[in-house]
Amino acid sequence: MNIAETLSLQYIQYQCANRVGYITLNRPEKRNALNYQVVTELKAAFDFAENDEDCKVIVLKAAGAVFCAGADLEYLQQLQQNTFQENLEDSTHLMQLFYQIYTLKKVVIAQVHGHAIAGGCGLATVCDFAYTIPSAKFGYTEVKIGFIPAIVKIFLLRKIGESKAKELLLTGDLISAERAQAIGLINEVVGEDELANRVEELAQRLCTQNSGQSMETTKEMIARVQELPLKSALEYAAEKNAFARSTEDCQRGIQSFLDKEPLTW
Repeated sequence: MNIAETLSLQYIQYQCANRVGYITLNRPEKRNALNYQVVTELKAAFDFAENDEDCKVIVLKAAGAVFCAGADLEYLQQLQQNTFQENLEDSTHLMQLFYQIYTLKKVVIAQVHGHAIAGGCGLATVCDFAYTIPSAKFGYTEVKIGFIPAIVKIFLLRKIGESKAKELLLTGDLISAERAQAIGLINEVVGEDELANRVEELAQRLCTQNSGQSMETTKEMIARVQELPLKSALEYAAEKNAFARSTEDCQRGIQSFLDKEPLTW
């Protein structure tokens, strides 16, 4: 299914195959840089994929040599002429995209085949899994141009902790794929020729071996429990545990386990 014409997408492509929805940044001549329109189209594509009954897992990838170089330079120049209220609206627009991906009901895998810088690194950060190649570089370079990595730091702190987040955000230095994996920003580094197959392998494993309902609830809980005091988090977890026991997926899974029969979701 292609939604380019339905939603008038110019910079984003969407296609679903074998229950995997592929959202592709398709602005290679600008190194897939982000501007208001690109963010708008990404939000629309993720919303579509989340509600696509044929799609169980989502892969975010990009065309061209670079995954995403961050904000478009022409766009940054334009923002300097904006009022505070206009810039707040634009900043909120990006925040909504990051929050949307982070809280999406379906698992999102970032297939990072090239450099992911600033906002581009932010996209990889908010995905549930991120796979990349040895030559890719990662980093938040905002402080080097007098800007700040304001929104992404909320998610980065959760993902890799304060010490490592400070290393990235305060130096503004780019790091290697190997270092990105070592600090937990990236799940796995694989050969360039293996990347697409490795991501597809993970996506299909999630599709066939796991309950979609269970993954959705688990992802939701991971985001939620970090906001709660310990006792409240445990009470919330107990409620979710009790609810899960009565779901059709849980009953089906337990019966399959007891019957010693393989189960394909």
